[in-house]
Amino acid sequence: MEEEFDAIVVGSGISGGWAAKEFTEKGFKTLIIERGRMVEAGDYPTEGKAPWELPNHGRTSHDELNKDYPIQRQTGINESHKHFFVKDHEAPYEQEEGKPFTWIRGHQLGGKSLTWGKVSLRFSDLDFEANKKDGHGADWPIRYKDIAPWYNYAEKFAGISGSVEGLPHLPDGIFQPPMEMSCVERYFKEKVEQSYDDRKLIISRTANLTEPTEEQLELGRSKCQFRNDCMRGCSFGAYFSSQSATLPAAQRTGNLTIITDNLCHSVIYDEATKKATGVRVIDTNTNEKKEYTAKVIFLCASALSSTQIMLNSTSESFPNGIANSSGVLGHFVMDHVFHAGAKGKMNIAEDRYYSGRRPNGVYIPRFLNLDSEHGEFIRGYGYEGWSSREGWGRLTNGAGHGAEFKESLNKPGQWEFEIMGFGEMLPRYANHVRLEHTKKDQWGMPLLHASCEHSDNEKAMQKSMMEEAVEMLKITGFSDVEGYARFRPPGLCIHEMGTARMGRDPKTSVLNGFNQAHEVDNLFVTDGAAMASSPCQNPSLTYMALTARAVDYVATKLKEGLL
Repeated sequence: MEEEFDAIVVGSGISGGWAAKEFTEKGFKTLIIERGRMVEAGDYPTEGKAPWELPNHGRTSHDELNKDYPIQRQTGINESHKHFFVKDHEAPYEQEEGKPFTWIRGHQLGGKSLTWGKVSLRFSDLDFEANKKDGHGADWPIRYKDIAPWYNYAEKFAGISGSVEGLPHLPDGIFQPPMEMSCVERYFKEKVEQSYDDRKLIISRTANLTEPTEEQLELGRSKCQFRNDCMRGCSFGAYFSSQSATLPAAQRTGNLTIITDNLCHSVIYDEATKKATGVRVIDTNTNEKKEYTAKVIFLCASALSSTQIMLNSTSESFPNGIANSSGVLGHFVMDHVFHAGAKGKMNIAEDRYYSGRRPNGVYIPRFLNLDSEHGEFIRGYGYEGWSSREGWGRLTNGAGHGAEFKESLNKPGQWEFEIMGFGEMLPRYANHVRLEHTKKDQWGMPLLHASCEHSDNEKAMQKSMMEEAVEMLKITGFSDVEGYARFRPPGLCIHEMGTARMGRDPKTSVLNGFNQAHEVDNLFVTDGAAMASSPCQNPSLTYMALTARAVDYVATKLKEGLL
């Protein structure tokens, strides 16, 4: 007899791990379905290895990158962490001609929680009210007050280090002690805040433990070791991942079952009850097909993958995809616009260096379009920044030889500092994904076809990112300042959002304010697909909070017999 489950969670990354933790801790028998391979906590083959201990000193050959990772390579993969990214020919998708879309994926237990950047910022009502105020996109069905307690809850468990700043548009949270800025970052902070009334430089808020709580220690987590090799995996559990935090918490309840190497094909819908009854899966090793049933289904497979599953879940009631009578499923794809900013050099503090490799940078919160419109574009952007001293690599292309030249390699060069903008992308119906029914993958799933491009608003924002960055570095005394604004296709920022958006009106949205499908009340989507807009802050902390909130809602409704 097959085991019966209360909840099925598809995907095991940031959202899926949180859903599993919350369900199991509330006593629900929970099944996680992961399409990728098993990765146990500590199963990190390159962790702690020096460059000379890795093949090719850590550099993956161009031939291999071109063959196996032509898309994934754009995010800078190498021998230290390529095993956490898909081989593109094994995970195909289609792109609209002339509209490249870069889909970065990691198919393994833990998903991209093993490789994310860990920047953890709250949204505010500036973000939740933006769609309604300027008319772009559907009004969010929630406001900051609805999610604030769940931000608190997520931050306490995940462990976010940061500083209290009192900015209403970047709300403070429950923080562990902040990491220390370098002398150049402190210098820039002082000068930029003297020069501008509307700008602050803060230490980045990051999901790395600096003062672990009792609960975190009980889960086997410990303080960050400042190695900055997070993307290899961390046996210390110092940065938040499914392996370090949510899955161990779920496993200790005894209520969790995990199956890996199983691709979710579709959600099963019962026409009589008008509910989802389970999911169909395909074993990616044997091609065996199987069905699992449960009272509630949570899709947490990542924004585009969850939508791909929904589009493939057809029935008499939903011929165009489950919960898609509105026709908006797959539309309003968003990703942040970035790769625009400036860098410069500073001759101060040449007698100073830094200790360790801090796993975060600094952050300049959004300062444009807070109270009035900028004129050239709507919405806004923030900057991430980092500093370092030039290493021996600066001399590799220069002339020199002998003992004196070798000794010069031991002396660090100038301080360098860079800030790069991350800006909001407007929700637009034309930006969408759809199924390519005439083209299928090796398991018979229709390929996802992406058609997405940045609008003039994002292009104007990117120009402003460069110009403001150049001005800030020059006015604060940096030399050799170089601005840049490079075209990068949507997707490469790896903050894909939208496609099954939340909203107040079932005619224009897929989900309600609790991430619940308007038309299928036991189907929930809590990953990036649910986003109604793409505030310039990194979104993963919001996925954590929304997921915990949605599970709490489900638990209440199940106990009341209303789901």
